[in-house]
Amino acid sequence: MMPLKQRMLRSIQRRPGNVVLRSELAPLGSSTQVSETLKRLQGEGVLVRIGTGVYAKTRRSSVTGSIIPAGSLETLATEALKKLNVVVQAGKAASAYNDRRTTQLPGAFVANTGNRRISRKIEVGGRALKYENNYRRTEASS
Repeated sequence: MMPLKQRMLRSIQRRPGNVVLRSELAPLGSSTQVSETLKRLQGEGVLVRIGTGVYAKTRRSSVTGSIIPAGSLETLATEALKKLNVVVQAGKAASAYNDRRTTQLPGAFVANTGNRRISRKIEVGGRALKYENNYRRTEASS
């Protein structure tokens, strides 16, 4: 029988994309075993935690040589939310820029979750994902 750490490593390496959910690894062992192995893999630089139950694969930086997440906040957060079945659209500022209604570049990555409220924190490299939804939008009546 292969040790849990080896089974988890193989499972992580075979997965497409750069985001791994804890729920995807849960069937490999008991809750405590999976938690302890995830902590060990983080300590070894194989994974980095970007949110509750959400981990990103890592790579070595070509500039500094240190271990960094294998993607930016934008790519990792989008992939994580897709795995969590959350439909995400561009935020108001990004939509306005993309539609050429403004030349102001969006300052932060903001995800519009439509009619869904979400408060999950996803953070990569000190930058956190911000959310907006359609609840407080009012149509201009002219």
